[in-house]
Amino acid sequence: MSEGLMDTRDSIVDAARARAAAAAAAPLRLMAVHAHPDDESSKGAASLAKYAHDGVGVMVVSCTGGERGDILNPKFADTDVDIPALRIAEMARAAEILGVAHTWLGFEDSGYHEGDPETWNLPAGSFGALDPAIEIEALVRVVREFRPHVMTTYDENGGYPHPDHIRCHVVSMAAFEAAGDPDAYPGTGDPWQPLKLYYNVGFSRQRMLAINEAVREKTGEGPFDEWIKRFNDNPRPDPGIRTTTKVEVAGFFQQRDDALKAHETQIDPNAHWFAVPHDIEASVWTTDDYELARSLVDTQVPEDDLFAGVRDRVES
Repeated sequence: MSEGLMDTRDSIVDAARARAAAAAAAPLRLMAVHAHPDDESSKGAASLAKYAHDGVGVMVVSCTGGERGDILNPKFADTDVDIPALRIAEMARAAEILGVAHTWLGFEDSGYHEGDPETWNLPAGSFGALDPAIEIEALVRVVREFRPHVMTTYDENGGYPHPDHIRCHVVSMAAFEAAGDPDAYPGTGDPWQPLKLYYNVGFSRQRMLAINEAVREKTGEGPFDEWIKRFNDNPRPDPGIRTTTKVEVAGFFQQRDDALKAHETQIDPNAHWFAVPHDIEASVWTTDDYELARSLVDTQVPEDDLFAGVRDRVES
């Protein structure tokens, strides 16, 4: 490796360590638990950037390395790429763009599987195939070290039925409950009880329709027409109807998009996700949306802040 590349790598590592130290020392802390690298940039990314900008300590946890992710960018179609190594580098870049800390939980991607979960033949040793207790212990250790006040994860359906997303829900919920129990998972650090847990409300039908029609009015084309047709042909429960909490993030759309584009093996930069002008999006939908799943503090829904009820508890 050349001296210049070594210097670049060292500066990236130093910056990541600085973000991690600053996040751990922040008075309010948020932990976003995701299944794969790139999930943090497609689900709630603008919120992460906003909270980090506002001085909240933000930690993204990637449960797996995304090793079995398909290459979706035509740029890589005819090249021989080292997917695991690339995804590590992509995640580092996305974390830098969002201004957040990041850690790997250390498990192996299970790959995408269709059909009834009982028919899935998951790779041995992968995240979805292991005993969940092993994974819960690993996340409890991270929670006790970082000490988040708020956690985010996926709902019981995984947001969509990927085995790693469903397992991420199981592990996150169990770790939220266990981290504060002094009798649970001894040897993983001092007990720490997060105060709230949210589910990401990602691609709600109402949001997609609103943005699609706003773009159509301006340009004559709806960027999400195909997605909406697939949803209509194969309907599944709309997570949008469960929304309790809307965080204003219009000022962070660009960071969100840039972070997602950093995962360049996983996203076509010309994809429809980037065909929505930010001013049009901001005219109809300015929030990242969440469902409050667990709260140990008093709060009233609807909320406009993941730390509603937490700020007074922590700052008093």
